[in-house]
Amino acid sequence: MVNKQLKIAVLGGGSFGTVIANICAEKVADVRQWMRSSESAQEINTRHKNSRYLPGHRLSSNIVAYTDLEAALKGIDVLFVSIPSAHFRDVLKMAAPFVSENINVISTTKGVESTTFYMMSQIISQELPQAKVGVLSGPNFAKEIAQKHLTATVIASSDGELRNQVQDLLHQAYFRIYASDDIYGVELGGVLKNIYAIASGLGAAMGMGENTRSMLMTRALAEMSRFAVSMGANPMTFLGLAGVGDLVATCMSPLSRNYRVGYHLGKGKNLTEAVESLGQVAEGVNTVRLVHNKSKELGVYMPLVEGLYQVIYHDAAPSEIANTMMLSEQGSDVEFVLATNGTKF
Repeated sequence: MVNKQLKIAVLGGGSFGTVIANICAEKVADVRQWMRSSESAQEINTRHKNSRYLPGHRLSSNIVAYTDLEAALKGIDVLFVSIPSAHFRDVLKMAAPFVSENINVISTTKGVESTTFYMMSQIISQELPQAKVGVLSGPNFAKEIAQKHLTATVIASSDGELRNQVQDLLHQAYFRIYASDDIYGVELGGVLKNIYAIASGLGAAMGMGENTRSMLMTRALAEMSRFAVSMGANPMTFLGLAGVGDLVATCMSPLSRNYRVGYHLGKGKNLTEAVESLGQVAEGVNTVRLVHNKSKELGVYMPLVEGLYQVIYHDAAPSEIANTMMLSEQGSDVEFVLATNGTKF
């Protein structure tokens, strides 16, 4: 059972951070949400709304928004971090003096640090070395969760108590929380699927058929698992919610920011125009470049990533992605490789 005296903080004023704060507020009376915008904070505190990111949804009065980081973090027990990857480390550096030891810190960010290729969980461990670390990831569109559509996600951590606490805290009749100890696998699933969502949106704008869509997603899953194994993850994780579940959701839905960026690219806009038309951060744009470079370094075969990289960063024709699928090496259909002994499944 959830301890109703828990003090919860969420760093980030975007759609997912707001949804997490609202779910927590259904069970806990003290939920703080830190954000940079004083106007958004005032709107949450006075009108119980975040109209920029979740228009039309009323939030719990148990959420109190802060722009003062120290006040938001004072005496908290659980911290969720929903900050874009580009600013993730900077915000944690600012938060570190105000966070107590042995606190549970859970990242909901699906991105990678551009200068180091560190996952968000690794950044938490570096900046908050005494914290217990978890990652929340899955096919989770914030707007659908806010509408209480049936949704499931995964909490990954090496700490069983943290996993149990997050499951109890976030579980609702409409929100199911599954557990995993493969933190890098779950995290990489959330990072990598953003790439293929861009490819899917681009293909949709070009009139991609269902045969092509299914081919794209299946080969994307193979690429994701190959790359994840090279990073030390369990490929079987990619058969679950954080892998194929999130991949299907983002590759098929216009609710995905990355899908929409790809769609604009497919309609002839350049990268700057596509990103500006979105009005929000699309993690996948930067991730394409980072994963492309990392795959070259590791020697991981990722033809879809290569094709999308050429389209985004070298102005190749969008048909380049189709070419990479059809002209790439014709290997085995099902390809899972376990990192422990190299056995293929």
